[in-house]
Amino acid sequence: KGELQEMDAEVAKIVADNAVVVFSKTYCGFCRAVKQLLRELGVRVMFVLELDQDSKGAQIQKTLAAKTGQSTVPSVWIGGEFIGGSDATSSLHRSGGLVPKLRAANALA
Repeated sequence: KGELQEMDAEVAKIVADNAVVVFSKTYCGFCRAVKQLLRELGVRVMFVLELDQDSKGAQIQKTLAAKTGQSTVPSVWIGGEFIGGSDATSSLHRSGGLVPKLRAANALA
């Protein structure tokens, strides 16, 4: 129980301290696509945590699943708000909602 609360606090701190956060895995094509889209849109700084390269990656992924109901990566957060995965981020962009969220989070160059 304590470890889960500790991970929850760690994830909350990462999300609170960074305008754009992508929880990712290095071998995930959807993760690469989302990171590329965010870069192309002009995101200045993006905190990327590659869960497959982090010793706490599995626990962080479980924590994310408990927080969001989504157990897969990428897990995209903008301005402290959970956006979703690749499909949700792409849909938000197609509907014109992604850039305003990035702008509101002061994430664009």
